Amino acid sequence: MNLIEIHKTFQTDDQCTEHLAKLRWPDGVRCVTCGTDKVKQYSSPTKKQPGRKVYECQEPTCKQQFTATSGTIFHDTHLPLTKWFVALSLLVDAKKSISAKQLQRHLGTGYKTAWYLAHRIRKAMEETDPRPKLGGIVEMDETYVGGRKLGFGPIVAKKAKEIVIGIRQRDGELRMFHVEDVKSGTLAKYIRENVSDDVDVLVTDSFPAYKYAVGPKKHETVNHIAKEWVRGNVHTNTIESAFSLLKRGIVGSFHRISIKHLKRYLAEFEYRYNRRDNLNRFKETLGRMAKTKPMPFEALTAEPS
Repeated sequence: MNLIEIHKTFQTDDQCTEHLAKLRWPDGVRCVTCGTDKVKQYSSPTKKQPGRKVYECQEPTCKQQFTATSGTIFHDTHLPLTKWFVALSLLVDAKKSISAKQLQRHLGTGYKTAWYLAHRIRKAMEETDPRPKLGGIVEMDETYVGGRKLGFGPIVAKKAKEIVIGIRQRDGELRMFHVEDVKSGTLAKYIRENVSDDVDVLVTDSFPAYKYAVGPKKHETVNHIAKEWVRGNVHTNTIESAFSLLKRGIVGSFHRISIKHLKRYLAEFEYRYNRRDNLNRFKETLGRMAKTKPMPFEALTAEPS
């Protein structure tokens, strides 16, 4: 759905709530506490939400009251759901993403609200279920993210940056990971967890650590130092194009990002890249948001453990 279709379909919060309820409970509403389908709906208007409705569990031992947004990423939101839907549409379709400042202008909210909103949407984009290993022709590469370290040489400046590993099945899925180093043991761990043992070939550049990390899998390299970019089917162009989108998003849309949240930004770019041809990505993402647990503001701003 594009922005115009969303505006036409979801003009009120009631319409948004009904749609979320169908996504969350396709077989009928169930109590979020005990799971029973013995549920009744009541009107419970408030000053900000005159059409608000709540469900009440009819089990004598439960009697829990809840709404379609209870226990989801929308939990306790003070922002109208119509604005949530617009924000999701903008974020899921923006090839190089959209900054919180730009969301603030579009939605007419405060900056903190727009920033918190965007990160909750990114939370729903994170892949949590086990994923099948990649096969066929798989490309792997590493890139460096971060600002320049002024007054130092290129080696010191590079060490100050954060490392991102990218693995992509040719004409298939992309995966990106924020890692501490690119030692052979670290690379081997991600290859083992994400690349099938019977992969046709794993293609990398000539970085020496790959030689020891790949193991028994068939391995081909391109030597970028010698200005070799393509040799038949052997190249890393598709994973590098994904890195290019990520960096253009960071430099052009965000300008700067917190390394603490880098994992969530990677999840967003990975998610959108893997669904770039999926015309139902708005509905799919909304369905994930309706089933993703809340992320309190305190958890988002807390110092990493």
